[in-house]
Amino acid sequence: MRRYPLSALAATAALTTLALLPAPAASAGSAVLTYGSAAGNAVSVGDVLTASLANGTTATLATSSNGTSGITCTASTLSATVTSNPAAPGIATESATSQTFSGCTSNVFGVSAVQSVTVNAMPYNTSAASDGTVTVTPAPGSAIQTTVVLSTLLGSVTCVYRAPSLSAVSTSSLTFTNQAFTKASGSFLCNSKGYFTATYAPVADSSVSGSPAVYTN
Repeated sequence: MRRYPLSALAATAALTTLALLPAPAASAGSAVLTYGSAAGNAVSVGDVLTASLANGTTATLATSSNGTSGITCTASTLSATVTSNPAAPGIATESATSQTFSGCTSNVFGVSAVQSVTVNAMPYNTSAASDGTVTVTPAPGSAIQTTVVLSTLLGSVTCVYRAPSLSAVSTSSLTFTNQAFTKASGSFLCNSKGYFTATYAPVADSSVSGSPAVYTN
């Protein structure tokens, strides 16, 4: 019987953390995360940051690194709560509490529809460094996990994918590139690996009136 590779996933992640806009050189004493402008007002601990896919982009869950076969989602959102925001240069931390995907389709042979892509086991811990490095990690003893449910020629198939951590780069946006997940459970129809790529921009501080953009210093 022919296998129908399933797109991998996980976005999760990201699937899961927040897009932080890089800023020009910050003045001494500014916080790692500011809103409104570089070296502007410090983002407060407890503020909720939100982000969606950059205009004109999609989130892809590919069956191979840099591959074109897999799942494509036209919409995805991220949400995280700031847990620390020290003076720059430094590392701010966040609790990534939500990541959603919608408008998903698949070009994998044998897959007729994408029923859902769900990020599990949240919240995740997120660190955002002044140099633009973003790292997402699960709670101790846990894993970053995404569950994908697909309709196939053989019926509904559920695939669970996990990763020990995720990395992103904060430039003019938050970019995840070929973040690898490994199948944790599911039918033999599930692909053994999944690779997540997406760009989120801008990140906004939704706890501040007008939801201004957030900058990394």
